[in-house]
Amino acid sequence: MAEIKPKECWPIVYRKEYNVTFFGLENLHPFDSKKWAHIYKILKNTLGLNQSNIYVPDEITEDELLTIHSDKYLKSLKVNRQYLRPIRFFRFQVGGTRLAGKIARKEGVAINLGGGFHHCSKDRGGGFCPYADISLVVNDALQENDCKLVMIIDLDAHQGNGYERDFIGNSKVFIIDVFNKNIYPKDTYAETAISKAVKLDYFIQDYEYLTSVESALIESFVKVKPDFIIYNAGTDILKGDKLGLLSITPEAIIQRDEMVFKLAQQNNIPLVMLTSGGYHKSTANIIAASLQNLVQQGLVKPSQVE
Repeated sequence: MAEIKPKECWPIVYRKEYNVTFFGLENLHPFDSKKWAHIYKILKNTLGLNQSNIYVPDEITEDELLTIHSDKYLKSLKVNRQYLRPIRFFRFQVGGTRLAGKIARKEGVAINLGGGFHHCSKDRGGGFCPYADISLVVNDALQENDCKLVMIIDLDAHQGNGYERDFIGNSKVFIIDVFNKNIYPKDTYAETAISKAVKLDYFIQDYEYLTSVESALIESFVKVKPDFIIYNAGTDILKGDKLGLLSITPEAIIQRDEMVFKLAQQNNIPLVMLTSGGYHKSTANIIAASLQNLVQQGLVKPSQVE
């Protein structure tokens, strides 16, 4: 019998259904609604990604969603029938987040090219976020016997108020949230769940931003050592992003992501990255460049899959 050689598989999760194309709906949102396809296309050309060497997720099922959401909440999403079809792209991305979480806990690192719907909690959506994929993955991790503490590192420009509401008072979840204090959602109740909050002002620049992130990470790791990290890597901190209203350069975003991945690797902690918010036309290029840098630094690499 011929020897079956294991194939190489990148710890990257994506499928074409992540992208919004529905009767012009994509033109109503202030960002590149096909940014996930654009990221994938760049990585296909630079890293040789294809559908046989990445992970392709299934659409999240109703039963899986019911592990985090109430039946009442899910039914509320179905009231508007025009909303039903385009919302499927979110369901594929949530399936991708859940799959990426499982891969990360097995392989050490995984990246969902979508996901990161941090404004959604178990019983309400908000800010383009209809499903609580972060809360879902936190619960998945905590159900594993060897996972006692999950850390969420949320570096999107907006406060992650959705999952924060879900984990208020939960000592098994440590939340680091670095956000522009002047913009949506300004959720003071949700803030009570944050273990380490860094509230930024308008148009903060690279040095102050990177210094603030690094200090928050170092201080947090002095206090706790998590068993699993969920990294919500929003790129809406970019200068020119009309929703984030910060002034961070592409180079600093790349440096930020490398900082988080190195911290996880040095402490031997599994990490899943979600791309989250980013509403500038150049966002896809920056995310792709950051992922390429992570590969060059040896922080992301393919593994052998039988």
